[in-house]
Amino acid sequence: MQLLLAVVSGGYAVGAALGWGSEELAEIMGDFGLSAAALLAAVSCYSYGRVIDSRERPAWLLFAFSSLMGACGNAIWGWYEVILGEAVPKPSLADFAFLCFAPPAIVGLLVLAKRPVTRAGWVCLGLDSWLIGGSLLTLSWSLALAHAARTAQSGAPGSVPRAALSLAYPLLDIALVSMVLVLHFRRSEANRSAVNTAIAALALTVLSDALFTSPLLSAEYQSGQLLDAGWFAGSLLLAYAPWGARRIHPGPAAPTHPRADRQVSRPITGSLPALTPYLAAAVCTLGILYNVVDGRRVDRVVVFTGCTVVLALVIRQGIMLLDNIALTQELAQKENHFRSLVQGSSDVIMIAAPTGTLRYVSPAAAGVYGREAEELVGTELAALIHPHDLGRVVHEVRRFLAAPPAEEPTTRIECRFKSGSGEWLNVESTVNRHQGGLILNSRDVTERVRLQAQLQHSAEHDPLTDLPNRALFTRRVRQALTGRRAGDHSTAVLFIDLDGFKAVNDTIGHQAGDELLIEAARRLQDSVRAGDTAARLGGDEFAALITGDGSRDHSARAYQVHEIADRLRTTLSQPYRIAGSEVRVAASIGVAFADPGITPSDLMRNADLAMYRAKAGGKDRVELYAPQMQAEVVRKAELAGRLRTALHEGEFALLHQPVVSLATGEVTAVAAHARWRSAQGILFTPAEFLRVAEYGEGAAAGPDGRTAPVGSTPTRAAELGRWLFEEAVSQAAERHRLGHDVPVAVRMSAHRLLDRAMPLGSVEALLTRHSLPSGALVIELAENDPRVPFDELERRLAALRRLGVLIALDGFGSGYAAISALRRLPVDILKLDRGLVEGVVESTRLHKITAGLLRIANDLGMQSVAEGVDRPEQVTVLRAMGCTHGQGVAFSGPLDEYRLRRALVRGTFPVPGGAVQPALAGGSPGGSMAIHRGSHNETPVPPA
Repeated sequence: MQLLLAVVSGGYAVGAALGWGSEELAEIMGDFGLSAAALLAAVSCYSYGRVIDSRERPAWLLFAFSSLMGACGNAIWGWYEVILGEAVPKPSLADFAFLCFAPPAIVGLLVLAKRPVTRAGWVCLGLDSWLIGGSLLTLSWSLALAHAARTAQSGAPGSVPRAALSLAYPLLDIALVSMVLVLHFRRSEANRSAVNTAIAALALTVLSDALFTSPLLSAEYQSGQLLDAGWFAGSLLLAYAPWGARRIHPGPAAPTHPRADRQVSRPITGSLPALTPYLAAAVCTLGILYNVVDGRRVDRVVVFTGCTVVLALVIRQGIMLLDNIALTQELAQKENHFRSLVQGSSDVIMIAAPTGTLRYVSPAAAGVYGREAEELVGTELAALIHPHDLGRVVHEVRRFLAAPPAEEPTTRIECRFKSGSGEWLNVESTVNRHQGGLILNSRDVTERVRLQAQLQHSAEHDPLTDLPNRALFTRRVRQALTGRRAGDHSTAVLFIDLDGFKAVNDTIGHQAGDELLIEAARRLQDSVRAGDTAARLGGDEFAALITGDGSRDHSARAYQVHEIADRLRTTLSQPYRIAGSEVRVAASIGVAFADPGITPSDLMRNADLAMYRAKAGGKDRVELYAPQMQAEVVRKAELAGRLRTALHEGEFALLHQPVVSLATGEVTAVAAHARWRSAQGILFTPAEFLRVAEYGEGAAAGPDGRTAPVGSTPTRAAELGRWLFEEAVSQAAERHRLGHDVPVAVRMSAHRLLDRAMPLGSVEALLTRHSLPSGALVIELAENDPRVPFDELERRLAALRRLGVLIALDGFGSGYAAISALRRLPVDILKLDRGLVEGVVESTRLHKITAGLLRIANDLGMQSVAEGVDRPEQVTVLRAMGCTHGQGVAFSGPLDEYRLRRALVRGTFPVPGGAVQPALAGGSPGGSMAIHRGSHNETPVPPA
């Protein structure tokens, strides 16, 4: 568009210079050509003013109106010269239109100007306008306008209108030129290119007007001359102004880069606004000197305008002086304020040259760095930064200086800085640009860094032993599997659990337990290598990460790690000296290797499974992980899920196995057993689904992912136990109503009896609700765990006996606390362990043990029941030993309710060898399991 504009304007100038070939064409181009160009400018400015939405819209609409007046004036001029073929009268409507060109343009320039914010600014704007306008008026009056004024005073016909018209043109042009010059230095930053182009177009138009009104050209002017090219080019330039600028900068004006502006600007350009009043005064002085040198009498208008220009200059200088004084005071105040802030700040302010040399250092350096500011000035900044941090700092500074300031005005750098005492301080600096160098606002953050390190250490280490905790250990395992050792499959994880630690807490207190854990952690830390990691996962659970050595011989590596684990086990199992006494615990260790593609969580899970296998295998041992361990866990988890469904969908059935008198074959009681027939048709025995229940609930994952302790009561097993107990009582009551008065025996663990979820009142309420008579319920105590509190268990069993409930000690002859239970607990019936009964015929040793146990039971006046009597010869031997009752497939297996009632109607089972009197009488031989109250207390038992 710029090239097209230059070609069209140049073509018009060439045509005007050559006379267009004929006078008629010259008049047409000089009149209607100028009118068309002005009309184009009017349409262009009006269209631009309609589409923009800003404070500039009125200015462009005023420019459109000004150009429209110019188009009308040229059209009227052409009407007289081209259409009517006569000279244009003076004055005429064309003069009126031309006179209306300047005022809208002046107002439009005022709209585009940057408005002053103070009254003094408005006064200076008016003074600057008068300085320029008065100076031009003085010069113009001296050159031409005085002659026109004298002609008007001569009184010749028509001289006054013509003189007024000849004065009006230059006066309006002077006002327009004044606005153009003044507002050129006060223009708004918005759409700068368009405003500059419009000012240039108006300046070109005013120049052409000035030449037209000069005495040299006004008398000889004809339409179509070269002077018309100035008006033509000015109109085209005004038409181009908004759209050409919009093409270069689409939409809102983009903010320019401040540094780019400073690079483009020149000192002389910044001084022109200040020099404008003096240049105007110089022009005014030249006008007066012209009259004096020419020998003319100094005109009063020249004197008046010159005096007013000088007066305006004096007033303006006074305002500038006051403004400079106020600015100086404000600058001094801000400088003092800035100096106080810098010198009183606890942060260190430093200014570094582009070479890295410190030019300024604030006094706070003495308190922060322990070095005087004067000592640091002139020092290389790189010499004060820790060598390990220098490369990172240099890289960050270079990157920051290369980034555009508008996008990244500041950056933050943290490094170690050398203090006066030689200590390295952690310093955080905010960096800004400063004349090619840097301004650093630095502060000492050593305490913060130390606190962050302490908090990080606390978050990753166990507070008691100071070993890495589970989170840090997991991260170390992940690093070992994914770092440069990712292909090394000889890395191993050890999970360690202290056997017997709970007993230490329960016997000598938690403080002693903490001391034991601290000592165990120290032993573990001392036993692993420097590159390995020892950690405490929680409670009495520890772990160790044994990093690989690159060995490809898996068996040799497994043997080596097993030796390390066994050495750890031996070390941790050594006696501990706690509170003046010797304490012993053992260690169960599980080992898992980093198989190809294994994840950290899977590796730790494998070590955990191996550790639990070590505990299940007898404790105080080392177990290596095998894939079948995980398969077993998955199988148990599946069964546990199916067990939950079975409980809610009623897949459990209650069976009863008769308890038969070995003397008479009479059914004296029935033992309740639960059977689970799953939806797949699989029939699970009690041992199978009770283990599943305990796995699904009793070994449920805790908050830290480990299994719950053994002493916790399994929720799912408890729910199954409640169902078994309530169903057995309900069916026993129904049988009693039908006349089958045989007691029912229900197996229950000591933990279950002491569970708060099964209070004493619930047993009493259940017996009352079903009207079950006294002696009709036998509770078989199925667990002899030494950790069970015997005092509480004894009180609970005594309360149950007062309700008429019989107590049987199940599994007698096995376990760790059988004799203690027999001595302390109120027991009515002893049930021999199945392991004794199975080998009583073949093993002489078992025969003697069983005979001794039965003799104890008979001496205490208790009934005895042999469990697992499956062969006739076992019946004969047990009866000969004095066993009163038996239970097993030698008589009958577990029966459903229909078959049980048929057996109860029959009443007896055949006894191998016939019905005989037992060798040792212990209770009523032929009846049910009725016992003599008080027998347990009346028989003196020597202390164990």
